Amino acid sequence: MSEEKKIAGLYIRVSTEDQAREGFSLPEQEKRLRAMCEYKGYEIYKLYKDAGISAKTGNYRPAFEELLQDIKDKKCNTIVVLKLDRLTRSVYDWENILKFLEENDAYLDCANDDINTTNANGKMISRILTSVSQQEIERTSERTKIGLAGAIKSGHIPGHTPFGYKREGKLMVPDITTKHIVERMYQLYFEGNSYQTIANIFNAENVGNKKWRDNTILEMIENPIYKGDYLHGKRNKYPAYYEDVVEPIVSKEMWENCQVQQQKNSRSYQRYQTYLFLQKLKCPVCGRIMGGKATYKKKFDRTYYYYGCNECKNNIKEDYIEESILELLGDIFEYDSVVNEFFLPMIKSKLSNPKEEIEKEIKNQQAKRERIKQAYINGSFTLEEHDKEIKYVDDTIAELERQILEQEQVKELKFTPEDILIKRDMDFINRVKLPMLYKAIVECWEDLDREEKSRIIMNYIDDIKLTKNSLNQYVVESVNFRTTFYKDFKKLYDDGFIDWKRKFIYDFNGIRIDSKIRYSEYLPFIKVYEHLKRLSDCYDVSFYKGTYYKDTEKVDMLPLKKGEVIVRMFPTEKDDSNKDRIGMGMICVSDSPNDIHVDYHDLFESIPE
Repeated sequence: MSEEKKIAGLYIRVSTEDQAREGFSLPEQEKRLRAMCEYKGYEIYKLYKDAGISAKTGNYRPAFEELLQDIKDKKCNTIVVLKLDRLTRSVYDWENILKFLEENDAYLDCANDDINTTNANGKMISRILTSVSQQEIERTSERTKIGLAGAIKSGHIPGHTPFGYKREGKLMVPDITTKHIVERMYQLYFEGNSYQTIANIFNAENVGNKKWRDNTILEMIENPIYKGDYLHGKRNKYPAYYEDVVEPIVSKEMWENCQVQQQKNSRSYQRYQTYLFLQKLKCPVCGRIMGGKATYKKKFDRTYYYYGCNECKNNIKEDYIEESILELLGDIFEYDSVVNEFFLPMIKSKLSNPKEEIEKEIKNQQAKRERIKQAYINGSFTLEEHDKEIKYVDDTIAELERQILEQEQVKELKFTPEDILIKRDMDFINRVKLPMLYKAIVECWEDLDREEKSRIIMNYIDDIKLTKNSLNQYVVESVNFRTTFYKDFKKLYDDGFIDWKRKFIYDFNGIRIDSKIRYSEYLPFIKVYEHLKRLSDCYDVSFYKGTYYKDTEKVDMLPLKKGEVIVRMFPTEKDDSNKDRIGMGMICVSDSPNDIHVDYHDLFESIPE
């Protein structure tokens, strides 16, 4: 080194990982560097200290930056460190440091590494040491990532536990006391409520005994952990995504639909009026989402709704859209009231919320209640805090007891998918035989208010495709369903437990008919027999067998009797793609109420065993 007087800036650093390592503490580094300076006759200008900061590229180290500035200002000319890796573990960063030292006539001296930056050999050795250090940190990082990935895939999720989950050992599992809040949050958002609206509802009801904000709702709706997936390092350039690592609280379909719903729930789309098809229509010309408009006609005391494209200057009346798909909307509402609102939740609840787990959590909450009381006695709580905490625990216990009661009711009711088919057939028959009574008792699409209609459309319809007709007018071309609805419906339909209207061509007493008939998929003969037996307890039922020809979509059946109505058609054998025809069955009833075997009201309030 030059005989120039060395004025030293002592630089010491620890990262969070190093603090546990012996010999790397800040006091120990400072002690050894001061001893070395005294031995070599260096004048000490200042001590520079970075605590809890790693030497990774891109990390800002304020003390180190101050040292470099002091060297530029000629306040000191020598960096003194314990080891080279205290400065950097990156070859790229080390080259920049070497360049800086050369430009400012400065030096580097390491207590544990024999490094001399004033000659070529010393610089070469420093580069080798830095490369080794960089390799070490990269290998450590790789081992950490591999270990972390394995832990995550086993359900050991790092970081804080999201609301709705709890820890059982290292595993993260749904918390039975709060997971229903997450489910409700997603359902509210799916139905079109904004983040702020949900937060207001939860705060008004003191849900979860916490303060809710719109940002909290936003973060939870966007968090893939609730569908069972985990995103690690989301602030990094290349975050890692792990699928199916924890038990989900909501389905993947519900989670995905809520992400799509974000744009539809944005403030720019809020309206004082309720629009049935808002955010469901796109302009067939430019593809833009069509906005809703309303005009009030005082003369008729009525508000007229329509949707238009500002770019293409065209519009379509809401009444026309509703009339175009009225049959479909009626079918969807029937599904919602019969299946989704009644049978399906009961059937699904058999698969979740095991009674033993609920009873265990009730005991935990009761023990928590006693701890709160004891804390109040010991003076740890004010009376107001005590009452608030006790109320939250009591509300939690009440919700858990409600879940147990629901479980018991489900066991008593013994609902099955076959009951869905019976209920839907009975509804259809009652509408044929007792139209006035049916209209008086059973709520139909036409009876709903705009808010309820909007809810049904929001829950079941993803979008409605429009096109232009020969008169350059917008018309409905097709309807696309929400995946959450389609998945449940298709499963029931494929298993033969639900019907849907399908186009058939058949001869009706010598007259060719081309229309839609209620149709369900194949069921084994024993299931068909049981179904007919249950229906016959209430009405006289006819069963016909025939043949369906695939190429012509024509059905050959025996002629119907006068006044008979087709209830439903279904295949009597499994479809074979190599066959051009398939056996079909058809259930029929007369349109007269004279063959009803039970009290009329029993037809609407119960189903046969």
